[in-house]
Amino acid sequence: MKIPGLPAKQGLYDPRFEHDACGVGFVVNIKGEKSREIVDQALTVLENLDHRGACGCEENTGDGAGILMQVPHGFFSEACEGLGFQLPDAGEYGVGMIFLPDHRERRRRFEKLIEGIIVAEGQRLLGWRKVPTDNLYLGETAKVSEPFVRQVFIGRGDNVKDELAFERKLYVIRRRAENAIRYAGLAGGDFFYVPSMSHRTIVYKGMLTPRQLSTFYPDLNDPALESAIAVVHSRFSTNTFPSWGRAHPYRYLIHNGEINTLRGNENWMHARQGMVASDLFGDDLKKIFPIIQADGSDSAKFDNCLEFLALSGRSLPHAVMMMIPEPWENHESMDSKKRAFYEYHSALMEPWDGPASIAFTDGTVVGAVLDRNGLRPSRYYVTKDDLVIMASEVGVLDVPPERVLEKRRLQPGRMFLVDTGEGRIVSDEEIKQEMAAAKPYEVWLKENRVHFQDLPDVPEEKPAYNHPATLRRLQAFGYNFEDLRINIGPMAQNSIQPVGSMGTDTPLAVLSDKPQLLYNYFKQLFAQVTNPPIDPIREELITSTTLTLGSEGNLVDPKPESCRQLRLPEPILKNSDMEKLRRTDLAGIKVVTLPIVFNPNQGKAGLEKALEDLFVTADQAIAGGATILILSDKGVDPLHAPIPALLASSGLHHHLIRNGTRTRIGLVLESGEPREVHHFCLLLGYGVQAINPYLIYECLNDMIHEGMLPNITYQDAVKGYDKAVYKGVVKVMAKM
Repeated sequence: MKIPGLPAKQGLYDPRFEHDACGVGFVVNIKGEKSREIVDQALTVLENLDHRGACGCEENTGDGAGILMQVPHGFFSEACEGLGFQLPDAGEYGVGMIFLPDHRERRRRFEKLIEGIIVAEGQRLLGWRKVPTDNLYLGETAKVSEPFVRQVFIGRGDNVKDELAFERKLYVIRRRAENAIRYAGLAGGDFFYVPSMSHRTIVYKGMLTPRQLSTFYPDLNDPALESAIAVVHSRFSTNTFPSWGRAHPYRYLIHNGEINTLRGNENWMHARQGMVASDLFGDDLKKIFPIIQADGSDSAKFDNCLEFLALSGRSLPHAVMMMIPEPWENHESMDSKKRAFYEYHSALMEPWDGPASIAFTDGTVVGAVLDRNGLRPSRYYVTKDDLVIMASEVGVLDVPPERVLEKRRLQPGRMFLVDTGEGRIVSDEEIKQEMAAAKPYEVWLKENRVHFQDLPDVPEEKPAYNHPATLRRLQAFGYNFEDLRINIGPMAQNSIQPVGSMGTDTPLAVLSDKPQLLYNYFKQLFAQVTNPPIDPIREELITSTTLTLGSEGNLVDPKPESCRQLRLPEPILKNSDMEKLRRTDLAGIKVVTLPIVFNPNQGKAGLEKALEDLFVTADQAIAGGATILILSDKGVDPLHAPIPALLASSGLHHHLIRNGTRTRIGLVLESGEPREVHHFCLLLGYGVQAINPYLIYECLNDMIHEGMLPNITYQDAVKGYDKAVYKGVVKVMAKM
């Protein structure tokens, strides 16, 4: 999809990979008392964050600025009365802030579609309002993509029992409108965007500089515009392009940083849709899919997920704790109940990781949290007259020293929260104690979670020494002498990846005349933005390779059996580990092995048929109750060649995602193909959760017998190789 204000995908540029580094802040009255002063102070904070934002070659075209606040009922009541319709009491109506194309006929068509959806969802259309705008001071680039801004007012229907149900219904209306207009290929649909649709909050934003925001939107200068919460953001697009929709705030958050695990997070959320069921949404659930919008930025996709979790029955702090957990696995002094909370939720979803300072609000609570490494700082003041000012730096608002009650910085892994409903600041300890005590997570884990090391041990046996047979297998998987001498041998002896020169004269695989492994067509992608790589040795507390195998539960309906999974300390499995896994005979954990070989005499058709057969047998295994699938190419012989492991595993991974069954199983690979760290990383990145490189172990035994690995035992060689792979994988993770 073409995104207004952004170039189309071309060459090496893809708008999906945009990141930004920005200024964030909020002002809140702790007691929830609404006032014009809060809005004014927030706008001042925004203007003082001007240096954190950016502009293009035109100084009057900004990367983005905006404000999120509570719905100003008094202001809208007066404005709508002048338009000929009256609003019901606060909380009984929602406001949709909508960007539309300037083309009159297209705009009217979109409005009619929205009106039809509102009625179809059993809600009442109260009226439309054209939002006053003044583009006099905008640069030409901002004007070219400037939307026509309208507000739609939606009355709560008789079929909606409470305010939270109404908020969910507004969410459904918005998602249906987005799917029917923006993602249906309609002419002008790429200009359609909904900054907010809520009965609690509203967002004013655009491709503006901070100082242009209140000029472009005269509403923001009206004395009747009041709020107890105001969240502001000044965007700096790092090596990227600005757009009206990608300005912050989003519907629930503002964000400074990058989500570097984004592609995996998005794919896994898409995979989980097949397992999601919600009593709160009921039949409406299918109307909101996909949960993550493909054309959004990393911040937008984070907001999509947070919004879904919050509207599916969890509190906003609970949802944030799931998405940005503190580093719990190596935190020895952490309270056991809190540790159990994090461990249980790790069975439901993975963290959204990357350097980040995030502020969030649902219109009642407002809070902030840093990533687990604390790579994006934020500071806050609490005043004696019940005001909290939080921003990415100090000095954004003049506060006399005698008014300051407390000044602090946000800390990694700790949440700062103001609850205006209760009129107080809620401590990190209280938030997490409450969340940890909400369910008996410790009991659930004790009864359901299976730790791999607790299974009956299987003795590690040396592979049989048969040099001619080993040589044939190495040839079948495309090994050469350099693999043994330069990579495998040094890894086994030194427990570390071999060090090479900075440059490489290896031809690109796609240009090479020689047969290439599939892995060679891929290059490592890392976050070339604004964050340094993490030191996994000195930052051991926040580094983990622990993984789970088995079926995930329903993301929005946590049950004790949702954590009925096998927990492994790392993704590299020895031969004895594979035998241990195969012998697992526990309720709720069923292991099935599937072959990944094909008849080479049948050529391309044989490979395609083998893949199709793999998908069918995997579907049958899952239908039969399998929770762990092992893909094995051990059946290689003169009549059976190995399907490239990356092709087989990634193909099955995406087939199961399409079928909505991927989260019902864990995927293990037993293959003779992977031997370099790059191979393991690719396999892990494309859906495999654990890998047994059985041919490497056979090769190590053979090298010892052939004198290529002197003065080392088989056990030490295996240990050294596994450690080198482990350290290599962690190093790559640290760069991402």
